[in-house]
Amino acid sequence: MGKLLYGPTIEVVFDDRVLAHLQLVIGLKLRRGESFFFSWRDEQSVGDGRSVIWLDPSIPLVFRYNGGRMPKINREWLDVLTNSSNSAQGLQLTDEVGALGRTSEE
Repeated sequence: MGKLLYGPTIEVVFDDRVLAHLQLVIGLKLRRGESFFFSWRDEQSVGDGRSVIWLDPSIPLVFRYNGGRMPKINREWLDVLTNSSNSAQGLQLTDEVGALGRTSEE
C-alpha cells in the first residue's frame, strides 16, 4: 500500500496500482496548471464515507509507493479517470475497468 501525501496534513493510503494511475492523471492536470477536485471512497476503518480534496499546483504533493516496481498501466482505466478529472465534479476514483479485469480493491 502506497500513500498520497498532500500539503502538511493530508495522508491517504492507496494500493500502489491505484496510486500509479492517480499519479499519471493528477500529474497531467497539475502540469497544465489546472486545479480540480479529487474524491474517493474512504476505507471502512475511517468511516466508509467519501473524501474530497481540492488539488492545486501550489500545494506540495508526494506519491509514496510501497513497492519498488511501477505497476502496469491500464490505458482504459486511465482514460476513464482522465475523463472524470475534466468534469465539473473533478477526478473521481472508480474501480478499475478494462482489459486487466481487476478492481481497485484488489
